[in-house]
Amino acid sequence: MLRWLLPIGVFVLLVANATQDGYFRDEFYYLACARRLAWGYVDHPPLSVAILKLVTAFFGESLMVLRITAAAFAATTVWLTGRLARRLGGDGTAEVLAMTAAAIAPVLLALGSFYSMNVIEVLVWTVAATLFVRVLERPSTPGWIWLGVVLGLGLLNKISVLWLGAGIGAALLVWRRDLLRTGGPWIAAAISAAFLLPHVLWQMANGWPTVEFIRNASAHKMQENAALSFLAEQVLNVHPITLPVWLTGLVFLLWSRRAATYRPLAFIYLVPLMILLLNRTSRSSYLAPAYPVLFAAGAVALAPFLTTRTRRIAVLATMVIAGVATVPLAVPILPTERYVAYAAALGVAPSTDEKQDLGRLPQFFADREGWPQLVDAVTKAWSTLPPDEQARAAVVTGNYGEAGAIEHLARDLRIPVISGHNNYWLWGRRTSHRHADRTQSLARTAGGALRVGHGGGPRRMRRLHAV
Repeated sequence: MLRWLLPIGVFVLLVANATQDGYFRDEFYYLACARRLAWGYVDHPPLSVAILKLVTAFFGESLMVLRITAAAFAATTVWLTGRLARRLGGDGTAEVLAMTAAAIAPVLLALGSFYSMNVIEVLVWTVAATLFVRVLERPSTPGWIWLGVVLGLGLLNKISVLWLGAGIGAALLVWRRDLLRTGGPWIAAAISAAFLLPHVLWQMANGWPTVEFIRNASAHKMQENAALSFLAEQVLNVHPITLPVWLTGLVFLLWSRRAATYRPLAFIYLVPLMILLLNRTSRSSYLAPAYPVLFAAGAVALAPFLTTRTRRIAVLATMVIAGVATVPLAVPILPTERYVAYAAALGVAPSTDEKQDLGRLPQFFADREGWPQLVDAVTKAWSTLPPDEQARAAVVTGNYGEAGAIEHLARDLRIPVISGHNNYWLWGRRTSHRHADRTQSLARTAGGALRVGHGGGPRRMRRLHAV
């Protein structure tokens, strides 16, 4: 029964709190991308956008639709973590233990609380690990083909699946060179590359914008993350109570004779970890997709020690209680004031991986606040312009969150929005070229500098400089 209650419980938790807050900044951006389907975007490949386009075409663009979709991906990951434990030789106890660890991990719950490519990425890594186990057990051409398809789809979702591919490749080189002498791994690599090819062609046609995006993010956006801090954050990201599970899983894969067949799975964690540590400006959450594998392996290793019903109940109950205590830190179930007090009581201070000031909320929650107020201020200022001025005016925003919020929340007004941030830079440039005669007056929202075009004049533009 628990094997179904855990993923269902995660789904219900996330959906029940889906509208406790507002849209996350990235959700506005994904909706904007979904209205402009392409083979690529400045900061991500197209799969997550295509999925969102399909979902919204049938069910609309409401916040609940986005959150249900994300919750379904997260719940499926929890279920597959248990299935992976079974695949590694675990029994029912191992399956439930693995799912419990995944279900209470704050980073996995957090990623499941809003729609983005990241919640899909965790699922992709878990599916790929399961398929990798199958070809380690019984190498076959169909098995490698399916692994190549999943890796290819993963690359179309997020380029960081290259880290997963690097882990698989290194594992084969170190422990299973015999497989490299067969066609299977090369077929999988070729298939995954073929899936990514349209996005690569898009990058070439647009001047490799993602390369510039990554370079600028590393240099100007992301804080440097020292190795010890990065490792300490891993413990917090997946919950301190799960440390014995995933750390045991890593040791089990590396040294246990029972895990000899599955030893290459350890590199799915270790190689991405080394890449992220060497980068020094990586978000600690980037390693989140590698943990379901360790949860599954650790559960298999620990299950033989849970020989009595009392032990099983005690361990699982302790994990669940500890997980419930940290849910408010990952899912926005508390109002702002109560969250601030609760976090302070637990000794958790607001944090961010980016170079920016913080208020009382961590960036993860703060990016869901204030959008209706911002859009309301902009629309009130816009309404003060007479129709002839509206016809040749636009709002210039400082980032994709502001642009996406205005575009989505004020879509009935069809206010022209221009931004130099991420893919809005491409869209805005083309829009301004195509409608240069209309875009005569520009103002910037959110406290930015005033910009005035060749018409209108400063007096008129001050009315648009609303926020």
